Amino acid sequence: ALPEKKMVFKGLVTNKEDMDKLILTPEIRYPLLGGSALVTFEKAEVAQGIVEAKEHMVELNFGEELDEFDRCRARVQAAPVHLLLPSALEIGLIRSSRSILVSNLPCLGIPDEALLDKLELFFSKTKNGGGEVESREFLDDSGQVVLTFVQDGVAEPLIARGHIQVLLGKKKYDLKISPCLSGDISNLHLQPRRCPRTVLLSGIPDVLGAEPMRDTLEIHFQKASRGGGEVDTLAYVPEGRWGVAVFTEDAG
Repeated sequence: ALPEKKMVFKGLVTNKEDMDKLILTPEIRYPLLGGSALVTFEKAEVAQGIVEAKEHMVELNFGEELDEFDRCRARVQAAPVHLLLPSALEIGLIRSSRSILVSNLPCLGIPDEALLDKLELFFSKTKNGGGEVESREFLDDSGQVVLTFVQDGVAEPLIARGHIQVLLGKKKYDLKISPCLSGDISNLHLQPRRCPRTVLLSGIPDVLGAEPMRDTLEIHFQKASRGGGEVDTLAYVPEGRWGVAVFTEDAG
């Protein structure tokens, strides 16, 4: 047992919610040529087995009782899917001296332009600590607004406050005020990563309609007797066409 000892903490305490964070959400666009398909299985080991087999004979007459000579089969190739993902990222940031980032905006059920009008009206008044607004902009998919003032010296006091009570309609809301940063990627390193649950099928002949072929492939590759398993998603592009598959982060 150690003797008791009084300790004094001299560090800086911050709220976790107030910390600036940079969150990267992968969204990789993968070209899919005609005569190919992407199959994502629920289990990675199933996808691994399909890739190791390399070649698969797919029966194209499911649901029909046909003689051996009348049956139609297609030989398709299975390969792993590799994507280029960022392994290192450097961004050169510049802090704007005349702009603020407004967040924690409420959902009022009104058009974006109407909400921007209300924000501009509030922040253009000197009694609220603001000034004449030069521009306002909604940031895509973030629910945040960038307000840029005409004069220098208006943004910094607002940023120093951190939060401000804003009257929107008949109710006051506590909005967060943050510095507005902009910049460009100065250095980016990519490295290939294999998709653990997704397989690329190629060499698919154009002998069925798009929907029947998609169903046929899914039926074939979900059967355990053929080395398959439960299929999560399947995307098929017929010969003579092309498509783009979008890969996002696997929440599982």
